[in-house]
Amino acid sequence: MTTQKRSMKGVAAASLVGSALEWFDYFLYGTAAALVFNEIMFPKGDHFVSTILAFSTLALGFVVRPFGAIYFGQLGDKIGRKKVLVITLLLMGSATTLIGFVSTYEYVGVLAPIMLVCLRLIQGFGAGAEFGGAAILTAESAPANKRGFYSSFPGVGVYIGLLLSAGTFAILTQLPKEIFLGWAWRIPFLFSALLVVVALIIRIKLSETAAFEKLAKSGKVSKSPLR
Repeated sequence: MTTQKRSMKGVAAASLVGSALEWFDYFLYGTAAALVFNEIMFPKGDHFVSTILAFSTLALGFVVRPFGAIYFGQLGDKIGRKKVLVITLLLMGSATTLIGFVSTYEYVGVLAPIMLVCLRLIQGFGAGAEFGGAAILTAESAPANKRGFYSSFPGVGVYIGLLLSAGTFAILTQLPKEIFLGWAWRIPFLFSALLVVVALIIRIKLSETAAFEKLAKSGKVSKSPLR
């Protein structure tokens, strides 16, 4: 196997695994909003209202995604694709893990939904750059005749992350409700810390794309890519 083929397989694996794990983190929140947060993170009394509030916090992640894409997109054009993907991985992984430590409304009152909203905003901000960054890294690294094929890997990772998050909660919901709502729902959020370490190791081993390195060496990296 040639060095180029080995390198491209590494890039494809990093795009797939990294994307899957980051979107596993992102979709965990959506599943938890429907099953957990409406029960324990908001005032009890009106189940319908608490459910609407839970899904409102879910929506905030989508609202800030374009801003994350703009910020990290231009940053990637200045410092490189690899560095930005490492930053977004740490950003999303930290936010997801911390969600597993958020106390409930019963114990800290209004601080519970406030902390949840802040962490969801961080998640959404990081997610805004993940897909585009992974796709660019893969496209710039792939040979011209297989660029479309390799660029599909980040997209595949999104749906793997969705299946993993749904499957994890499908298993946990088999537990008694008091155990599930008491502490078991936190397991996937805390476990994401380990998954992020795995993805981080894979991404750190990547090389920067040849296209960006060429720009950097020639001194043609834009100082204001957004403009």
